[in-house]
Amino acid sequence: MRTFAALFWRDLVLNIRSSGGAALSAAFFALIVVLAPLGLGPNAATLKALGPGLFWIAALLATLLGLERMVQQDVEDGTLDLFRLSPLPMELIIVAKILAHWLTSGLIITLLAPLLAPLLSLSFDAVPTLTLSLLLGTPGLSSIGAAAAALGTSVQRGGMVLAILVLPLNVPFLIFGASAVAAAQSGNDPSQALIFLAAASLIAMVVGPLAAAAALRLNED
Repeated sequence: MRTFAALFWRDLVLNIRSSGGAALSAAFFALIVVLAPLGLGPNAATLKALGPGLFWIAALLATLLGLERMVQQDVEDGTLDLFRLSPLPMELIIVAKILAHWLTSGLIITLLAPLLAPLLSLSFDAVPTLTLSLLLGTPGLSSIGAAAAALGTSVQRGGMVLAILVLPLNVPFLIFGASAVAAAQSGNDPSQALIFLAAASLIAMVVGPLAAAAALRLNED
């Protein structure tokens, strides 16, 4: 556990200090939400209808920012070779990296979203559902991103590969997350969409570390 805690703390500090870390993810998310009313116009009905989807699109894109750095930097400076010599399984190493990424990206976005909700005319009743949907979905986004980041370490221009791999896999999160918020805003029960979102996120959190570890072992061979 000490090795896991040390690795998690190291990645957490690196993500916070990095120029493309927590501050950039939060700023990018806020920028999309702030600019959306300027492009769509001040019509409250339009913003209210598009708000759930826009929030989730912004969250999906913001979580992409730090993914390439999650594994690639360790590969380039040789740190990953030291990790392979440690007693900690590669799957747990990836879990520590996912947790550090989520705390500096997904969690900050989740806490920031309620403050920005009025900009897209989101109803007061839909704000708790928006927060809960992001809390449930963003760990899955980080987990899928970790697997894609591991796959992208063996190719050049990994950022392009990440976008190609991650965006299609994140579509279920976008659909279920936006559907839950839209249902709450229209006065309907969002529980079904939230259950599907939680299930998709749970599957991603199980499969993501396994796929990432397998990809890194394949690159080693």
